[in-house]
Amino acid sequence: TKRYSEKHEWAELLPDKSVKIGISKYAADALGDVVYAALPEEGDEITADSDCGAVESVKAASEIYSPIPGVVIEKNERVEDKPGLINTDPENSGWLFRLSNDKNEELFNALMSEENYQKFLESQKDDIDL
Repeated sequence: TKRYSEKHEWAELLPDKSVKIGISKYAADALGDVVYAALPEEGDEITADSDCGAVESVKAASEIYSPIPGVVIEKNERVEDKPGLINTDPENSGWLFRLSNDKNEELFNALMSEENYQKFLESQKDDIDL
């Protein structure tokens, strides 16, 4: 199960209680073709909602934010080698990094469900139309 943030990152709680982080399909589509990804390094301590990396596309550059704090225990080197994975499979093989934190489950549950994230996206569209 994935949970989502208002900054369009997703988090997936894994059986070992680590959390995998990536950007949503919505964000990947908005960015366009991603040509570069700079991910946090193993051992980096990440705070929630502060930038910890960057992705660049032919259209824009964007910071990567983690919706959950923790220590990076793995980064997806395949994404750094082939950043286009973020476009082709943003919520699976295009994941960005994994975090460890003793409160992961509680923090994960505080994020939006997929259903609530879809409602959030709809509300954003409504705001744009005004």
